[in-house]
Amino acid sequence: MTAGASDATAAGGAMPTLVELRDAVVVRGARPVLAIDGLAIADGATLALVGPNGAGKSTLLLTLASLLRLARGSLTFRGATVGRGTELAYRRHIGLVLPDPLLLDTSVFANVAAGLRFRGVPSAAARPRVTAWLDRLGVAHLRDRPARQISSGEAQRVSLARALVLEPDLLLLDEPFASVDAATRGRLLDDLEVLLRETRVACVIVTHDLDEAVRLGDRMAVMVAGRIRQVDPPERVLAEPLDEDVAAFVGAETRLRGRVISSEEGVAVVDVGGMHVEAVSALAPGRDVLCCLRPEDVTLWSSGSQAAPSSVASSARNQVRGRVSRMVTQGSLVRVSVDIGSTLVASITRASAADLGLAEGAAVLATFKASAVHLIPLAG
Repeated sequence: MTAGASDATAAGGAMPTLVELRDAVVVRGARPVLAIDGLAIADGATLALVGPNGAGKSTLLLTLASLLRLARGSLTFRGATVGRGTELAYRRHIGLVLPDPLLLDTSVFANVAAGLRFRGVPSAAARPRVTAWLDRLGVAHLRDRPARQISSGEAQRVSLARALVLEPDLLLLDEPFASVDAATRGRLLDDLEVLLRETRVACVIVTHDLDEAVRLGDRMAVMVAGRIRQVDPPERVLAEPLDEDVAAFVGAETRLRGRVISSEEGVAVVDVGGMHVEAVSALAPGRDVLCCLRPEDVTLWSSGSQAAPSSVASSARNQVRGRVSRMVTQGSLVRVSVDIGSTLVASITRASAADLGLAEGAAVLATFKASAVHLIPLAG
């Protein structure tokens, strides 16, 4: 599914569209900062919004909240246009959580109850709702604590409770775990995953963490330079990026330009600077393409290997020799750049790197399956 396609359609029509942007442009200082041809949020679905810094993700979230006005285009809620005179009523259907919780200088209980109080919900009706959400988010023991004296992780739980107690139709989360440590982030992510599954509230979550997006999102939208480049299930975005910018963002670190020279029985052969790369593809000969490959799909063998073992060679149809140009340790993994005339990137365990005796300048054999190569047709 390409950018601008409907989330509801992707779900086979099972879930109706809740909120939709169409031909939407946001202008700041006479300069367009957001241009969305089309984006539909399905009722009960979670959309993970990802992209590089400055791509416009937070701007899009504020636009969906009707906190930024459109210079052109439309925002609709359940098919009705949101505009002057209807914005406040629309916002009552939304829960918004920002990276900084921005808690009021009152107790935790009063913070969670604030939205209900603003909406005129009687105290007797609000109290059990607030208590239930404090308990559900694991902060009931903090109910009487001054909100400004709790930890960042606790503050984010209170912020989530404050949004969810309103029973919104749409929950908008802007990097909700950005200010917390890794351990707290993990626990919050666990709890949010359960809450989204149980409440089935529609949600748009802005995140820079692809693992988080894959885990939470029914669909993933990739933004680059104020535009949505691709909307698809997360697994498809990772495996089949639509263009080079998306491929770069989602971790296809090896991107080789070439031309299809043959195509037979669903396997295309691409000439990449004299090197032949096989890929599962039906693209016709003569097409200029970008060969994309993820680091975890590349296997490295020591320089002593004349060829990969037969069991590997039968499935890894691509074998290429090169020299290690750079090694970067990333936790338990090592990111290895291999000079093959261009750069091929592999991700292997530290133990494997040690067993292979890898070092910069070492000769290696790299193998990868034809099914691991994704071809992006290039214009012209």
